[in-house]
Amino acid sequence: MKKIGFIGAGNMATAIIKGLLAQNNGKADFISVYDISDEKRSAMCKMGVNICKSSAEAAENCDIIVLAVKPQNYSEVLDSLKSVVNESKTFVSIAAGISIAYVQNGLGCKCPVVRVMPNTPLLLKKGATALCPSDNISEDDKIIVYDMFAGSGICEYISEEHMNEIIAVNGSSPAYIYLFAKAMADYAQNQGIDYDKAMNLVCAALEGSAAMLRESGDSADVLIEKVSSKGGTTIAALEKLREHGFYEAVQDAMEACTKRAEELGK
Repeated sequence: MKKIGFIGAGNMATAIIKGLLAQNNGKADFISVYDISDEKRSAMCKMGVNICKSSAEAAENCDIIVLAVKPQNYSEVLDSLKSVVNESKTFVSIAAGISIAYVQNGLGCKCPVVRVMPNTPLLLKKGATALCPSDNISEDDKIIVYDMFAGSGICEYISEEHMNEIIAVNGSSPAYIYLFAKAMADYAQNQGIDYDKAMNLVCAALEGSAAMLRESGDSADVLIEKVSSKGGTTIAALEKLREHGFYEAVQDAMEACTKRAEELGK
């Protein structure tokens, strides 16, 4: 069984590791982790994984290495791994804006790299993950990395030229969906409706709407039309959203997300 190492033990790394443990009946001896935080290392130790003393140790002892650190820390981390890497090791990058070439150049090695954009619902096995493997990856490693994320949600392969844009679609999008839900529940509370009851209904509406988009066979435009009776309440709400430029605001937000990803990768 291939050994998998994690450099960084934050929320996303924890979610991925929990998914791996679930897929392997709790077996943890193939997983190694390093994090600069004593607290995070302690939490990982309780999960039964191997704790490393440095990022270099994690990379040296493993076949597949997940880089679960912030984009701003990539240069330093990659530089610390140069002495222990070779082309037999596969790297998984989950940071926004970090390209395959950036990882390979930082390592000074043409290691196989899988660029991945997951999202936080991975914590609940409801993740949505975009992946882009480099051309020189083995089929075995490609499958292992895919399964690493597919075990906690859905996965789609995306070409690297669109990996910055896809962040706005699945990586960052939960935050704006939460903001939308909060606005709805806050309105309900302001009208005297219990917040928790309102949020429960909002969440059900979001889940049901997603299911309709997936399973009804209708486009988003057709589904909007089916909810919108002429002269009714939904039309009144949609007209106000259009008046405030809701659609355009979402498009602008996604463009800002992509622009920031491009900046982080420079």
